[in-house]
Amino acid sequence: MKRESRRMKRMARSHKRKKTSGMNLTSLMDVFTILVFFLLTNTSSNEALEPPKVITLPDSVVEAKPRETVTLMVTDREILVEAKPVIATEEVINSEETIIQAIKDAMILEMDKAITIAQIEQQEIAEEAEEAPEQLPPEVNILADRTIPFSLLKKVMSSCTDAGYTKVSLAVIQKASQG
Repeated sequence: MKRESRRMKRMARSHKRKKTSGMNLTSLMDVFTILVFFLLTNTSSNEALEPPKVITLPDSVVEAKPRETVTLMVTDREILVEAKPVIATEEVINSEETIIQAIKDAMILEMDKAITIAQIEQQEIAEEAEEAPEQLPPEVNILADRTIPFSLLKKVMSSCTDAGYTKVSLAVIQKASQG
């Protein structure tokens, strides 16, 4: 029988005394706390359009949330492009013209923003689909009060399309889908 050295015995004794402690979860809980805080703060800002209090949007069953685009607001007093007043609503209603030059000019000034947004969205779609990007048209979202007559909206939409915006969307309040 071989004799073990004193050093080996001492190492064996100290090795037996050490108990392995369980996993330390403190840092893992810190990471999850930060993740929960991040998710809570970012999910509240998902709405692309926040309608102002002066406009009551119509209700509709929609399938997709609105994307960030150039916004045109029609209130009972005035028409605003990107929150800048353009023309009085009464003036547009009384006009015989189908295309309102003031709206068209304001929309042309915002065309760079619309094209930039379309390009960013086009790149995101291309990356997800792993395909060559296709050219997306400039887009405008129209926020109009539910009491605005359609003849006024028709003039506003005609002015937008004449300015080069080929995709026009009307903002609505999303209701739960039926079915």
